Amino acid sequence: MGGGKSELDPHVFAVADRSYRQMMSEERKSQSILISGESGAGKTESTKFVMSYLTTLGGMGVEQQAEGELSVMERVLQSNPVLEAFGNARTLRNDNSSRFGKFIELGFSRAGHLLGAKVETYLLEKVRIAFHASGERNYHIFYQLLRGSTPEQKEKYGLLEGGSQGLELPMIFNLTKQGGAPQLREYTDEDSFAYTLKAMKALGWNQELIDNVMSIIAGLLHLGQTTFVKKESDSGQDAAGIEDMDALQKTCSLLGVDAEKMTLALTQRVVVARGEEIKTELTPDRAHDARDALCKTVYGALFLWVVDQVNNSIKWENDGDVRSSVGVLDIFGFECFAINSFEQLCINYTNEALQQQFNKFIFKLEQAEYEAEKIEWAFISFPDNQDCLDTIQQKKTGVLAMLDDECRLPKGSDKNFAKRLFDEWLPEKNQVVSANTRLHASKVQQAKAIFCIRHFAGLVEYRAETSFMEKNKDEVPLAAKNLLETAPSQLVKDVFDVQKREIEDKSGDASKKKGGKAKTVGQQFKEQLSNLISNVEKTDPHYIRCLKPNDAAKPKMLTRKRLTEQLRYGGVLEAVRVARAGYPVRLSHTSFFQRYRMLLPAVSEDKIPWSMEGQDPQQLCVKVLVECLEEGKKSKAKGTLDPKEPGISKFEKIRRMQAQPIPMVFPQSDVQLGLTKVFMRKPPHDALEAHRVYHQKASATLIQCWVRGLEQRRKYLIYDDAVCTVQRFYRGCKGREK
Repeated sequence: MGGGKSELDPHVFAVADRSYRQMMSEERKSQSILISGESGAGKTESTKFVMSYLTTLGGMGVEQQAEGELSVMERVLQSNPVLEAFGNARTLRNDNSSRFGKFIELGFSRAGHLLGAKVETYLLEKVRIAFHASGERNYHIFYQLLRGSTPEQKEKYGLLEGGSQGLELPMIFNLTKQGGAPQLREYTDEDSFAYTLKAMKALGWNQELIDNVMSIIAGLLHLGQTTFVKKESDSGQDAAGIEDMDALQKTCSLLGVDAEKMTLALTQRVVVARGEEIKTELTPDRAHDARDALCKTVYGALFLWVVDQVNNSIKWENDGDVRSSVGVLDIFGFECFAINSFEQLCINYTNEALQQQFNKFIFKLEQAEYEAEKIEWAFISFPDNQDCLDTIQQKKTGVLAMLDDECRLPKGSDKNFAKRLFDEWLPEKNQVVSANTRLHASKVQQAKAIFCIRHFAGLVEYRAETSFMEKNKDEVPLAAKNLLETAPSQLVKDVFDVQKREIEDKSGDASKKKGGKAKTVGQQFKEQLSNLISNVEKTDPHYIRCLKPNDAAKPKMLTRKRLTEQLRYGGVLEAVRVARAGYPVRLSHTSFFQRYRMLLPAVSEDKIPWSMEGQDPQQLCVKVLVECLEEGKKSKAKGTLDPKEPGISKFEKIRRMQAQPIPMVFPQSDVQLGLTKVFMRKPPHDALEAHRVYHQKASATLIQCWVRGLEQRRKYLIYDDAVCTVQRFYRGCKGREK
């Protein structure tokens, strides 16, 4: 740890060590480590390794804490279990999948000591609260509470009421049973619950606060059990009524809210028009939707509160003490499923922006090296996906802007949003591809409100009629807002205050403008992403790409197709293309000379010596390159040579019998000599390497020829000596007979 530069293969510790060393260099520039990959590839674990390494380095030489008091390093590491419990869930691809993005900034003093950290989160997957697919799970904290709590706690939170009828607790509650409530492969919910409680206490949460938080979790479980009956409203219309008011009273007691206001929030819709409240009775189906929306609202607010509490515990005390920082970004990877919705659009938009930043970073590195080596580079063009970003984010006509416009309309719908999108980007009759080739939609897809965007990783199909508008609005209904703002529980008020503050911070003055409309999720996310990219560009970035060898989570099994997809989705193939746009092959002058001098065996040592001692390396490389090109022209002019030509040497005969390589004919500008390195494009490198292999093979064949000849001559001499001995013995015997 902290040793010199390693010669081993790339490793997360090596990346973390390099970022720390660069931060501690003379410039003291802040660093960022961007960790990406698809679900199950190891992003969360890699983040833990990086944070563990950095916090350990930053904790060296720090004064010991008083007994019972945790160090900054320990508090930062203990924040992980809490965030994972509330923000991670089992998916079909991963047992511990982060369902949110996070940027963890570690602050260091001038001496390199860790002062603290702060966490910023992105786009929690709230839809998982109400629905998750078969084989998946809701957030870990629900299962930890149901499986890991003591009988007394289960009694306290009403988890045993009504009996389990022989079923496991997670298979009783609607919020946890949808996916079958599977156990995790690597660890149990019982152990994880104990670990989560320990981490909460380490962050400074007292037992009363922990009990209140668990009470809210239990209340959400009970809220998910709420059912509705059909009744007739005063106007004679079908309306929803609560089926079991006693159960709702228990739910409200656990959540810490008023039961009467809860009933109104579940069964009525409140709209304010010209300062007057208009209440509408909900049908049972709509009441189910309102119940699910309330669950998502409360849990989303609770998650933000948890993040806020974590930051309060681990953040540094004084901003002036922080000399530089290392930011660790654990972000969702590129996603392309059978059905893609608003979440996938935001996730892929993030990856598109990060890929653009990556391209710029690679270009910057290439430019710096070319300039340092005095290489001509102005003609080199690099891939640019700005047009794809514009398709999503540009004002007025971008996908997100048009979705926001549709959300403002009283009768806006997902289908109308898709139609407006097609009218703007595909205005011509029978047009299926936009002018910038980024937005695609066949006539059949247009009829189904489906549009496709060609991202850097490939074409992704998005279905507008998967609640694009609802997810973008993410509005808290007025009845629910009133319920939470006036809750008897101080914790619920605090939780909702954190959410309001978060929305106000992201919305700026938008909520104060005419109409009082807060910014949509799309607008908030776009601004968050812009700030993230801006922060990353101010630092020296480092990249960790996580790859998953197979989807079965089995060892020693590699699926080539899946790995190729991940390389493409992770932008690795794009990075290779960026590198190949310039001079991807770079060799030092010594390496170039030693590697390719053998291609010119006929050139005398007086013209090009075999040793570089006492010579100018750059001039020797120039001579080798010129002679190779001359040799290539001669070989091309001569064509195929006859190996049976009389008068040629044995070595030349062997060479002519070999499969002939591609000629060494290429523009000299494809190879440039810098001050310390030789830069080559791929075609000249391939030609030189082909001839090197050709010469090595011919030389190996000649050596084999001599060795086999020597072996045969040795055998002949042995046989000759044996024959002479036998003959001598035989002749002696015959002579004695006479």
